[in-house]
Amino acid sequence: MLTREQCEIVHRASLETLHRTGVRVYHDGALALLRETDAVITDENIAHLPAGLVEWALKQPPSRVVLCKRRSNEAAVPLEGHCPEPAQGRTVNFGPGSDCPNYLDPRSGERRKFTTADVVDCLHVCDALPEIGFVMSMGIPSTGLRAGPTDPSGLSPSGQSLEAANVYQQQYALMLEHTTKPAVFVCDDRADCEAIVAMAAAAAGGMEQLRLHPTLLLYSEPTTPLQHSETATGKLLYMAEQRLPIVHSPAPMMGGTAPVTLAGGLALGNAEVLSSLVIHQLQQPGAPFVYGSGLHHMDMKTTISVYGAPEFQLARLAVAEMGRFYGLPTWGYAGHSDSCLMDEQAAADAAFSVLVALLAGHNLVHDVGYLEAGLTTSPEMIVFTAEVISMMRRFVEGFSLDAEALALEVIHQVGPGGNFLTAKHTLRHFRKLWQPALWDRQRVDDWLAAGGKRLGDRLREKTISLMESHRPEPLPDSVRQEITYILKSGDSK
Repeated sequence: MLTREQCEIVHRASLETLHRTGVRVYHDGALALLRETDAVITDENIAHLPAGLVEWALKQPPSRVVLCKRRSNEAAVPLEGHCPEPAQGRTVNFGPGSDCPNYLDPRSGERRKFTTADVVDCLHVCDALPEIGFVMSMGIPSTGLRAGPTDPSGLSPSGQSLEAANVYQQQYALMLEHTTKPAVFVCDDRADCEAIVAMAAAAAGGMEQLRLHPTLLLYSEPTTPLQHSETATGKLLYMAEQRLPIVHSPAPMMGGTAPVTLAGGLALGNAEVLSSLVIHQLQQPGAPFVYGSGLHHMDMKTTISVYGAPEFQLARLAVAEMGRFYGLPTWGYAGHSDSCLMDEQAAADAAFSVLVALLAGHNLVHDVGYLEAGLTTSPEMIVFTAEVISMMRRFVEGFSLDAEALALEVIHQVGPGGNFLTAKHTLRHFRKLWQPALWDRQRVDDWLAAGGKRLGDRLREKTISLMESHRPEPLPDSVRQEITYILKSGDSK
């Protein structure tokens, strides 16, 4: 969408903002790092960054980051900053979002507060779906077990109640226990980061193994407009120290915390990312960093931050272009909606956003399953979006025009009036045609004979089946014991 010359315009606008306006930095350690450079500090903590410092920082981080499955060291989520043809080189990886307070229960249809057991159910769904490449926590549990009949397996791996453990540390412990896929985690502060990384290292076989084959990535944020809080910056610096990947993604809201124009919001968010990168690379040059900016706009009728809008998808394209312009892996959004239900609006939003993510070439695409603009997680939305991802991947792959695909010899052999059903060419290739797992292609008589179920009915049944039947490879007992020790140590502080 943006030419290289247009990316240069945005880049220069961000450089002017960083030099003239500056960013307010509330972390003493980060300010100390900046004072060692030619940055100018005014008003005690406003850092004015020269263009040369930003350009230096952009040359430091790797353009490729690979997230791995736990224990096996198997590469699962490749993140490629240099991908000239994103529609051809499939480096787009999808996963859910984090920290929704509300849960749309597929068993009852009820919207209610998340429980720990609900997080476990959602993790089992994500672990089972091949189109979901990584996980996030999805929900903030308000209780250890769901209301009504309970199952002790809904407790955390340590057996603690929710109130006895830090919620972010417990969320990560649940992710380690209930999926083998890489995790994008969130946390409160540096102490949380340290505990979560310690758990990941225990599962990976040590800190050096975790650095070689990272299984986690931190999602954190500067504060728009142009602020770096003490806690967020502490997390940023810790991940740099450990040489573990982070996306430090601002969330400019056009018309609220950012200019109402997309160009203005893009330039502001880009300045915030670049200033984050400077601090990050000053702490540890070469540490892995993912480019992301959650550029939204505020709906002036409702004052919500909009997810289901053409402007939001235009912003996703622009952010992807800027990330590739810098040669950095990119962070994106898909499979989300402003709708409060898994309904037709949610389905349309999911399809639109997935196609944009694939065409834009974002590397790490989160928020699959978000409803109500990120206040509610729906596991049915996750399963539905996985089907859409599978279908849209096939679409963006295109098709070949080589001799085998053109099949001129086969056409000649079959000739006028023949058919291709029994041709060996058909046998070789028919399995390459996309086959749905949820969509129904039967005609009405056969559909009725099979029960006449609507898509929503099939979706609910599949979601519940995955929750109840799928179980990931368990953690070794020794690792579970170490996780329990880390959680208890955190409680005592």
